[in-house]
Amino acid sequence: MTETMSTRTWGARRPRRRRTTTGAAVTAAAVATAAVLLTGCGDGDADKASVPEGWGTLETGSLSVGYPKSEGYAEQPSAERAKANAAVALKEEDGIRTGMVSVQLDFATGVRDAAGAAAAAGAGIGLNSTRKATDDVRLAGPEDAGEAREARRIDYDFTSDGQEDTPNRGTPMTGVLVAGVDSKGVPFVVRLNAVKDAVDADDLDAFVGSITVK
Repeated sequence: MTETMSTRTWGARRPRRRRTTTGAAVTAAAVATAAVLLTGCGDGDADKASVPEGWGTLETGSLSVGYPKSEGYAEQPSAERAKANAAVALKEEDGIRTGMVSVQLDFATGVRDAAGAAAAAGAGIGLNSTRKATDDVRLAGPEDAGEAREARRIDYDFTSDGQEDTPNRGTPMTGVLVAGVDSKGVPFVVRLNAVKDAVDADDLDAFVGSITVK
């Protein structure tokens, strides 16, 4: 499905992307979020991820993740969202879904680790997509979560198909997904899809850095 986000950035409180370097100063919140990606939020102090100021949080049985509430995103009621989704936050403008954050749990069978979860999730990106990068990430979570904190991130570009109130067919899009297996052995995938150039690398890092596994 090709859900997207409006053209904007999410403010100053953003982490640095791991694959870029810059001399610019960042806020304490941005540094904390970057630490989630680089070091798993430090040595034993990783129970809860940093969620940027103005964001809301989607809570599920396996994890929590932030979404940019201050930019018009709203959690979708359970009665309205697709059965495959455990939680969703949408931004709608003039009847078009311009942004979507989603969480799916137990979305694949025979999956035992992050690599398997990412392979299953990646297969669903679509034929009209281009995978840009795949990285291992360590998420925030309690120490006893063990390997549940190990996840895999996939960044990709694709084009909208114009279906289900999404932007016009052919609209350039970008997305990121994070897949893994929680402490109970349940596979999960978290996604953010956006109109290309609506979000930058730091915004996507902030999203990934807001995930806490349970």
